[in-house]
Amino acid sequence: MSSEPTATDNPSRAPVVLHPGEGREYAMGSIAAVFKADGDETAGKYSISEWWLEPRTKGPGAHSHPEDDVFYVLEGTMSFLVGEAWVHAERGAFVLAPGGTTHDFENRGDVRAGVLNLSIPGAFEPHMPGIAEWFRAHPPGRTEA
Repeated sequence: MSSEPTATDNPSRAPVVLHPGEGREYAMGSIAAVFKADGDETAGKYSISEWWLEPRTKGPGAHSHPEDDVFYVLEGTMSFLVGEAWVHAERGAFVLAPGGTTHDFENRGDVRAGVLNLSIPGAFEPHMPGIAEWFRAHPPGRTEA
């Protein structure tokens, strides 16, 4: 018996294959988000995106929400606030901020840094037009050296 998925395994959802850099991009000055899957693509179960911060760029600011936020560092070193402590996460590091936990992220380094982000449950992307608009009106600050 084959374990390979077929088109009839879940006819309401189509497979998603994206090449590096592909997805729905939201440019926000020195921050960029690229959404890979959300909403109908995940049946609302999760949202997955990349977040890229230029060197010395502050993130969204300390916040919390009911969804879990999962981060995997793709490149560079990202600094995360998780609860009351800041941690520096290098490429390959994993960070889980359970729902309700205050968290933030920023790039305090001298090179561009990126993370893969899963928001569980999903339906995060519908908030992105408003978030991108807010960042355009309030550009991200710079981190200390």
